[in-house]
Amino acid sequence: MAKTKTQFVCSNCGYVSQRYMGRCSNCGAWGTFVEEVIQPEKADRKSRVNLAGQIAKVERLGQVSIEETPRVDTQIDEFNRVLGGGIVPGSMVLIGGDPGIGKSTLLLQVSSQLANSGGTILYVAGEESASQIKLRAERLGVRGDADFFLYPETDMSQIRKAIDETKPDYVIIDSIQTMQQPDVSSAVGSVAQIRETTAELLQIAKTNGITIFIVGHVTKDGAIAGPKILEHMVDTVLYFEGDNQRSFRLLRAVKNRFGSTNELGVFEMNEGGLAEVTNPSGLFLEDRLSDASGSAVVVAMEGSRPILVEVQALVTPTVFGNAQRTAAGIDRNRISLLMAVLEKRANLLLQNQDAYVRAAGGVKLDEPAIDLAVAVAIASSYRDKGTRATDAFVGEIGLTGEIRRVPNVVDRILEAKKLGFKRVFVPQHSVDTMKDIPGIQIIGVATLADALRLALD
Repeated sequence: MAKTKTQFVCSNCGYVSQRYMGRCSNCGAWGTFVEEVIQPEKADRKSRVNLAGQIAKVERLGQVSIEETPRVDTQIDEFNRVLGGGIVPGSMVLIGGDPGIGKSTLLLQVSSQLANSGGTILYVAGEESASQIKLRAERLGVRGDADFFLYPETDMSQIRKAIDETKPDYVIIDSIQTMQQPDVSSAVGSVAQIRETTAELLQIAKTNGITIFIVGHVTKDGAIAGPKILEHMVDTVLYFEGDNQRSFRLLRAVKNRFGSTNELGVFEMNEGGLAEVTNPSGLFLEDRLSDASGSAVVVAMEGSRPILVEVQALVTPTVFGNAQRTAAGIDRNRISLLMAVLEKRANLLLQNQDAYVRAAGGVKLDEPAIDLAVAVAIASSYRDKGTRATDAFVGEIGLTGEIRRVPNVVDRILEAKKLGFKRVFVPQHSVDTMKDIPGIQIIGVATLADALRLALD
């Protein structure tokens, strides 16, 4: 009898070692190695065979037939936007997010819309019973008269049989960490189980044209739990973000083979489930005070969508030995950099000032175009002088104090105009190459000092 071989796999990053290590040499995490039995490879284990038994064949590129497969409209515009215009048949979508953020609720609503449009849904629940899902469906107003099937199961061999019997157009796996392969001896949720389960689901999706949605748990650091290969295998990776203390949720695409990345969809959680927010800029600005100091509005791009967000800053004399720099929704290192530029190029004495900067509404801003609004908000708080309520700011700030151009300036200006803003500050080089836009004043600024002088006059 052959000796059983084992290996140790990091449950955080998937690194494989032949011996146990307390600290992973790849990701640096402690106590994450688990022992797994090395499974013998079968001759036909990796062959791509569809449910009808057809095996993939070698074809010349010119002989491959291209069938017109239009995207499927989910009837939820925000969800369509994040996917790049709708669902691509045969794709595999991974949705991750914190516990209780609304992943299952979103997929249940999407499944209902797809079933009502004539699609067949198989909802595989690994964490809930059929009666529990039915209770949530009644609360959300999801009807059960369409081809909407529930299957509370975690065994992949049984799930494959159910897919073969029901012939669904869409499969929901909630969640991938609860699924298991019977021939893999590792524990449920281990790296080997997640890898093998996802590989089989990917084979089913690609060989049969079935769209599969996978719910993924996240770690305490916010990354999707399991091996990183999980995100590489799927076609689209969506992150569902938000705060349990707030009612709205942000659906963000970080990978999309069929559309642009960094698209953003905004939803509001209420008693009837998730409702679309068609005007997120109005949501983020609705509580803004018109005469408060330390406030500036930036027109940020989230994928192809311009969104107006209020940047707030509070600058106060420090009572500690070293001045504090605190940020929420904005990179803390960017705040320190901009304050150094303000002190050097705009003659603001900030080295003995504590600074607290945040993006209002809980949204996260990470593009360089927010620099000008952040700098104006900090200077406004330092001087205790408010900006105009109808001013918006767009521009990247260099270390020498220059305002550098950013992409999609015209789209940003049009969004600001639509929401009633009267002036928008943009880089001077962008103004030199664009036409005037009626109804809004475009102010080109070349340096940070010029922007502060015009905005805080």
